[in-house]
Amino acid sequence: MIFKRKKANEQPEAAPAPEAAQGETEPKTGPFDYGDIEDTQEYLDFGSILIKPVTGMKVRMDVEESNKRVIAVSLEIAESRIQLMAFSSSKSESLWPGISDKIKNDINAQQGEIFTRDGEYGPELLAKVPQQLPDGRAGHVALRFVGIDGRRWFLRAVIGGAAISNEEAAGVVDEILRNVVVNRGDKPLPPAELLPLSVPSNAQTRPANAEQAPDLKRPERGPEITQIG
Repeated sequence: MIFKRKKANEQPEAAPAPEAAQGETEPKTGPFDYGDIEDTQEYLDFGSILIKPVTGMKVRMDVEESNKRVIAVSLEIAESRIQLMAFSSSKSESLWPGISDKIKNDINAQQGEIFTRDGEYGPELLAKVPQQLPDGRAGHVALRFVGIDGRRWFLRAVIGGAAISNEEAAGVVDEILRNVVVNRGDKPLPPAELLPLSVPSNAQTRPANAEQAPDLKRPERGPEITQIG
């Protein structure tokens, strides 16, 4: 920066507002903590994860086959997919370094490719995981892993489909993620404990206006990406 001496009759310029003060007037984006949301009636309430409905979105709850426990909420919008899992965490330490290292090890063990990039919430992972195509040929699936620290909770998102390569589709998925609400609850839990999920009361019925509301499905086995991390 180049400085110059002020003239005697020159009035000092007003100092610009600090960036932090300017940011206070900007709308806050999530994912949000349950305690920060005044009214959750418009959300789909899955217990520890609440989703803001989007036109054309399909919702599925993923079940771990070994113990029949619901472990994740999976969303589909157009040709994009996003799987959400919520965990308890401590106030002082992020779970993401450990979880991301495990994801890297798992994908490397499958002879996949993975690298780190800077994202909206910090470092995130992009991966190409080997997968057999429907016709029997060897192929791969591209995935994006995002870790987000909250108030004694951690949210992991796995994104796939069109949102990997299409900027507009990625924007839709990112906006869905920003509107997620996590309900940690008050129960003492050790770090990395999976937060409980439940089926909303309206999961067995299709809305009257099906084109304007999400399509809810009963729990079923999740995609193979639930095995990673």
